[in-house]
Amino acid sequence: MKISSSIIGLTFLFVSVVTCPGAEKSSAVDQLWKNYFAEETKQLSNRCLADIQSKSDWEKRAPEYRRELREMLGLDPWPERTPLNPVVTGTIDHGDFKVEKLYFQSMPGLYVTANLYLPETITNRLPAILYVCGHGPSKKNGVSYGNKVTYQHHGAWFARQGYVCLLIDTIQLGEIEGIHHGTYREGMWWWNSRGYTPAGVEAWNSIRAIDYLQTRPEVDPERIGMTGRSGGGAYTWWTAAIDERVKVAAPVAGITDLHNHVVDGTVEGHCDCMFMVNTYRWDYPQVAALVAPRPLMIGNTDRDTIFPLDGVERVHRQVARIYKLLNAETNLTVLITEGPHHDSQELRVPVMHWFNRFLKSEDPLIRIAADKFFEPEQLKVFDKLPADQIVTTIHESFVPKAPPPRLPTDRAEWNRMTKNWRKQMMKKVFAGWPAVSTSPVVTKITDKETQSAHVRVLQLETQPGMSMPLVILEPRGNAKKDVELRVLDHADWQAAATAITHRFGIDSLVSPVNQTNESTEPTADAAIPNELDHTLVLFAPRGAGLTAPDLDARSFIQFRRRFMLLGQTLDGMRVWDIRQAARVLDREFDFDRHPLTILASGKMAVNTVLAEAVEPRARKLSLHHLPAEIRDGPDYLNILKVANLPALLAMTTDETGIDLELTRSDSSLLEYGNSVKRQLSKSEAR
Repeated sequence: MKISSSIIGLTFLFVSVVTCPGAEKSSAVDQLWKNYFAEETKQLSNRCLADIQSKSDWEKRAPEYRRELREMLGLDPWPERTPLNPVVTGTIDHGDFKVEKLYFQSMPGLYVTANLYLPETITNRLPAILYVCGHGPSKKNGVSYGNKVTYQHHGAWFARQGYVCLLIDTIQLGEIEGIHHGTYREGMWWWNSRGYTPAGVEAWNSIRAIDYLQTRPEVDPERIGMTGRSGGGAYTWWTAAIDERVKVAAPVAGITDLHNHVVDGTVEGHCDCMFMVNTYRWDYPQVAALVAPRPLMIGNTDRDTIFPLDGVERVHRQVARIYKLLNAETNLTVLITEGPHHDSQELRVPVMHWFNRFLKSEDPLIRIAADKFFEPEQLKVFDKLPADQIVTTIHESFVPKAPPPRLPTDRAEWNRMTKNWRKQMMKKVFAGWPAVSTSPVVTKITDKETQSAHVRVLQLETQPGMSMPLVILEPRGNAKKDVELRVLDHADWQAAATAITHRFGIDSLVSPVNQTNESTEPTADAAIPNELDHTLVLFAPRGAGLTAPDLDARSFIQFRRRFMLLGQTLDGMRVWDIRQAARVLDREFDFDRHPLTILASGKMAVNTVLAEAVEPRARKLSLHHLPAEIRDGPDYLNILKVANLPALLAMTTDETGIDLELTRSDSSLLEYGNSVKRQLSKSEAR
């Protein structure tokens, strides 16, 4: 009989977790998560651009890739191109060049502050450079002057070389200070649920900046290049990938691959503007390839710790293959200079050569250095910030959420609605799940008869590389009873595992991790009845119980962010685990004969709702302390673009006539479902 090596390894790992002292348990769990992230990353890396084997393959698929990227940036459908309403608030004449201080609105209230650098003498339409800034704060006495001040030397340098150069502020660190750090620092995990990333806003602002450049009489609209470093490098990638008006691109220190971000941990050095919402589970060479066959220079230094060289080289190799298929090898180059993550002259000069070559068809000697000439106050656009600005709250409106669900006219329409929700969830929310055909692997760890119960501990491998215990407590006697599954968070698991250890002598179910970063106090779900009159099953999905990582609160944030880079979320994968546990129990007890009740609280209650919405198995759900809306609870990619919590509850309970028990404070969540039932009853009565 052939046995999977992954199963052998996992069995050993689980035994280690169950039988070894606390420090070794923690080490085993650390290795479990390292293996998990490495394997998930490898899968995405291996499939990246693997279906592109010819020029015709690329030409056929590139338009859909571009649409997918727009969607992952929150730009599908395109926002309305409303009037820019540009205003020049002042001009500086340096002598060699002029600077216009200006703003425009990329959408009403979304102000973009900018400096436009112009050569002193202009006789013909000139090529233009859109320069997008990295994270370079410029503040005095609490007043933000914008990161365009920090990067001013680039604008002046391009203007002195005969280019029009527009430097735009980002929403964070601009004169009006928005947020890039929703998941990184602000606890706004609902950004994932909304399908929002500030990368999309920065790409949109850049696209509208190109719109503005094309209105300027000094600019040749067919000769626009784009560059920037660090964050600006990333925004160059986003914009050039989806807007083919960028004729030449030179992103610097703005991209690396998933292996660097997830496995090597460079995600910890980046805010959310560096990442799309990875709905379609891309690796980053797929973003970079969308610039092909246009001229592209990939710039980086060899000791950059947040854009490591090995990842940059892997990206370049993948992109080079696409350029070769398109017979455009001479339009791609990689620039590597010595040094750390730093804005250096060694990086700037080759970039200028690149633009001269493709935007001017010339390559003169670069004699002028990039110098700063102005104090921050001189480049400030606003004397007073506009009262109607939405920059500070753009995350609340940039990506539309699903409208409140309507009432169906009849059963057929309701079935179409729920079918569509389920389809959208599988495509947009849970695309990071393993193949649906994946069958849980179960290994018996403990089988013990006590005076009050038959106790079994099973190792449940919900997917290759991820195992967790399923504890089954059955009443004494041969007759199997109804089944109650309790889905526990870490605090509940610890309390229940401690009780089981004391009452039944089952050792080592208690995790050594005191997971204060996520769990609250134990709830009633953790209590073990003194006398069992039904089968009681205890289950803690991944990241809780014996698979809880030993991390402080700050490290746990970065742990969760790794999931979102892989097109998953931690709680989205917990939904998968709950499904797998229910599958195993159905196989074990036959829910047609012994109906299933699921109890859960807080986050795990919402996870249970989603598991049952996708694949209903329970006869009754007992849910406690649900959030008022999904954005206040667990995060799942794009769920708020699909349906809200009342709709999901209605969908879940109607599917098989499930009984639903909520705490009184949560009862308002049932109003939509009750309305649906009344409407369907009326239509059926007619």
